[in-house]
Amino acid sequence: MILYHIIILALIQGITEFLPVSSSGHLVLAHAAIQGDASGQWGQDQLLDVAVHVGTLLSVLIYFRRDVMVMLTGLKDWMIGDRKSEGAKLDLHIFISSLPVIAAGFILHEIQPDFIRSVEIVAWMTLIFGVALWHADRSAPTEKMLRDLTIKDAFLIGLAQCLALIPGTSRSGITMTAARYLGFSRDRAARYSLLLAIVAISGAGALGGIDLVSSGNMTLTFDVLLAAFLAFISGFIAIALMMKWLERATFTPFAIYRIILGIFLLGFVYGFIPGQ
Repeated sequence: MILYHIIILALIQGITEFLPVSSSGHLVLAHAAIQGDASGQWGQDQLLDVAVHVGTLLSVLIYFRRDVMVMLTGLKDWMIGDRKSEGAKLDLHIFISSLPVIAAGFILHEIQPDFIRSVEIVAWMTLIFGVALWHADRSAPTEKMLRDLTIKDAFLIGLAQCLALIPGTSRSGITMTAARYLGFSRDRAARYSLLLAIVAISGAGALGGIDLVSSGNMTLTFDVLLAAFLAFISGFIAIALMMKWLERATFTPFAIYRIILGIFLLGFVYGFIPGQ
């Protein structure tokens, strides 16, 4: 892959991984613009794919380092039998939210249905769940904080996260949407979604790593290291800007952007916009 292609795709992946705008939809557009091919197969190079996952994982771990320390303390509390501490409760909720997507992701990884990776599916999911994000943000109350999260809430958010296995849905987008429908404030919905991302990205990276070990293609190159670094930097900046925005504003710009992107992608699919 040409160096500037790697730079563009790593930046796109890092920025859109955490914003509720669908990273897969943007990768489709990037491949169409760069190669005249709207297939969006960033994952063709497994080593680069794993590198980008490592970079984005580091960005969320460092930005939410205080929450990560609380979670680590919670694990210690669980070991000594204290299940009522803040960290222990957060760990329990993250675990419950992660179970559905871990199970569904494992099944999907084994089946590997090609049809859900089509550009048409990406386009429709980008559009439909953009509308869902807008509706949730517009209609749901905003009084709940993370301390109000229940096991039922965590499970429902986890079920919603399973939809993110369909490209174009956006993992962060669907979990933020679910949290907003449950009445959580915008910044708390985003915070919980991004803490969930630690498990989701670790799982995706682990699966990619297993495939990579099996293939025997593990040579570290400048391209791979550059992709990881760019994904880390762009991911960190994207998280910081989004969290600052949501302290005083709404998800509406993200929802509108998704709707426009979805319509634009549908233009590629149905031939209204040329792909070359």
